[in-house]
Amino acid sequence: MQDPKSWIGTSPSNPYWSDDSKTLYFNWNPDKNKSDSLYKVTFTGGKTIAASQPQKVAPAERRLLPTEPIAAFNRARTQRLFERQDDIFWLDVKTGRIRQLTNTVEAESNPVFSGDEQRVIFRRTNNLFSINLQTGELTQLTDFRPGTKKADPKPTDEEKFLKQDQLRLSTVLKERKEKKDEADRISKADLPKRPKEIYLDDKQLANPQVSPDNRFVTYRLSKTPSNTKNAQVPNYVTESGYTEEIRARTKVGAPLLTQEFFVYDVAKDTVRAVSVNGILGINDKPEYLKTGSKAKADTAKKPRPVTISGPVWSDDGKIGVVVVRSQDNKDRWIMRFDPETLKLTLLDRQHDEAWIGGPGIGSANTPGNMGFLADNQTLWFQSEADGYSHLYSLNALTGGPKKQLTSGKFEVQQVLMAKDKTHFFIQTNEVHPGEQHYYRMSVNGGERVRLTTMTGANEVTLSPDETRMAIRYSATNKPWELYVVDLKASQKTPLKLTSSTTDTFKSYSWREPSLVTIPARDGQTIYARLYKPEKPSGKSVVFVHGAGYLQNAHKWWSQYFREYMFHNLLVDKGYTVLDIDYRASSGYGRDWRTGIYRHMGGKDLTDHVDAAKWLVQTQGVDANRIGIYGGSYGGFITLMAMFTTPDVFKAGAALRPVTDWAAYNHPYTANILNEPQSDSLAYNQSSPIYFAEGLKGYLLICHGMVDVNVHFQDTVRLMQRLIELRKENWEVAAYPMEDHGFVEPTSWMDEYKRILKLFEERL
Repeated sequence: MQDPKSWIGTSPSNPYWSDDSKTLYFNWNPDKNKSDSLYKVTFTGGKTIAASQPQKVAPAERRLLPTEPIAAFNRARTQRLFERQDDIFWLDVKTGRIRQLTNTVEAESNPVFSGDEQRVIFRRTNNLFSINLQTGELTQLTDFRPGTKKADPKPTDEEKFLKQDQLRLSTVLKERKEKKDEADRISKADLPKRPKEIYLDDKQLANPQVSPDNRFVTYRLSKTPSNTKNAQVPNYVTESGYTEEIRARTKVGAPLLTQEFFVYDVAKDTVRAVSVNGILGINDKPEYLKTGSKAKADTAKKPRPVTISGPVWSDDGKIGVVVVRSQDNKDRWIMRFDPETLKLTLLDRQHDEAWIGGPGIGSANTPGNMGFLADNQTLWFQSEADGYSHLYSLNALTGGPKKQLTSGKFEVQQVLMAKDKTHFFIQTNEVHPGEQHYYRMSVNGGERVRLTTMTGANEVTLSPDETRMAIRYSATNKPWELYVVDLKASQKTPLKLTSSTTDTFKSYSWREPSLVTIPARDGQTIYARLYKPEKPSGKSVVFVHGAGYLQNAHKWWSQYFREYMFHNLLVDKGYTVLDIDYRASSGYGRDWRTGIYRHMGGKDLTDHVDAAKWLVQTQGVDANRIGIYGGSYGGFITLMAMFTTPDVFKAGAALRPVTDWAAYNHPYTANILNEPQSDSLAYNQSSPIYFAEGLKGYLLICHGMVDVNVHFQDTVRLMQRLIELRKENWEVAAYPMEDHGFVEPTSWMDEYKRILKLFEERL
């Protein structure tokens, strides 16, 4: 539980290529400094790939480097834009020549080329500007202003009468007014055209974007309801010596942001809101509201609140596509969008009575993985239409038939379109749910050519010229290292670039757990990691990974590396350890992901009970000596296990656990359980605090007191409940200076000593 960089080593991270594809940069810390440094490796040509030794980039060189490449290229990919220290720069990819476009005290960001590629468009504060690459002319494209426009005071009836009376009585006064009005008219006509003043009032601006023809600006405005209440987290150990409040998040069911999507027509100098009232299914009520005690008598058809993201434009600027997502997250509409008429035309609808999700699908604020093929009409995107996240295409102009490009019981996890738009580079888990590999595939689908060979996880960063792959690779018992593969070579053998682990770390023979499958009671297959001791003692521990949607029964170095090492210690002591990808874990498709809809602590818990039964039946484990532990969602499952299946698990350690889902955040919880005020049944059957009377075995709870994710209040409320129930077989360890993820080695050490003591004494 020590500081990992001091005795494990620090793996390389964030690799990116130079624009000429000859140098690979990455963060690394082999010297065990307080923070990572930037390193580089330079490659030479020839029949076999050759590389220099990793070298630390000097501060002076680092300050002059372009930032890592993003999608701010021109269409020919010969020029690139980037921001550095809040200024905008232009880069010639071939020569490496850099030209600074802005040099101001204000922050400029999000540079892109205009549709005709003659200008650079960027954001400064709330507004969009453009710079002409030939003349250097700076033009302000929008005039968004905070607050409300102050209207000129209206004259009273008395003031109107006096003014009219004065003009009627004095010819000179009337003539002077006419001359002044004419001069003002001429002066206004001579002024250069300025963008329309758009006042934001009390709303927040998001994603202002200029259309390729520079005719329209699309943007989104959101407003926080005035009655929204944020939780406060008290911080007791402070420099001031006073208790200080940390402003935290809202709770699930709190009033949501209102969202509107607008189009500013530059030519007509008008602003119009986009209506979603005619979208197919926009008025549909979720199934859970139609039945049961919470069914609403109000059957009036009302459009559900939505968020619009995009647009995504074809290269020729003729077709724009937006993604409309319902705020209840049960619908995603992909729609062709005409900014002149504001018309939305349906291209694809994905509906799910649970919630829309999966790799590449996007979120409320992002459209997800999508783009256009070379014909500027065919749109590609990802969807879970067949139960797994796969690639699809359709004609966005005609709304033509949807074509599935990949299929099978696996997920497309990452997508990159090749420069020439003839094929995709994709990452999938088709070899095994616990492996990640990189492939090349035609944009028309068909055969996938596998480009990676090492068993485990292969996180690929492709060079700009698409001839080399930097691979951040790890195996089950080997932390991440950096490799490179030459795609032009006949033998694509990975060349290892880094060695990060220390001699101390290597001195222990870290186990490679077996990947096993376990039958669930409903016929599904549970994937799991099994750690077996040489001399089993009959005692066993089941670990529950966090977040619910994560994956840990895989063949690469776990983000739960401390828990992995702890499991090795447990095995040394004779424990059989099991770590399962229970229902809702990622990597297994839509049905697995949504298996906990409206009941957390349902199938995800029975998966653990079935796994415990499997341990007894196949691994010689004593049914009376099984413990369970985990953090966050793992802490929640531990509580549900100890409270609702107390005869299965004899001891449990719940770390930073959710005890009542009505106290958690909205984006995560409302997807799975809807809102507490409309689906109280889902919350009541999913929250451990309602089942605390079932506790029989011994329970340890560990929680950071400045946790701004799962608030310490969750544990405090459960403590009071256990006191009132007169339970005595529990204890709480509180960590005054720790957030959700612990930082201090002393805190980690204290927590895991307590977990080990629990299992040693109770199992």
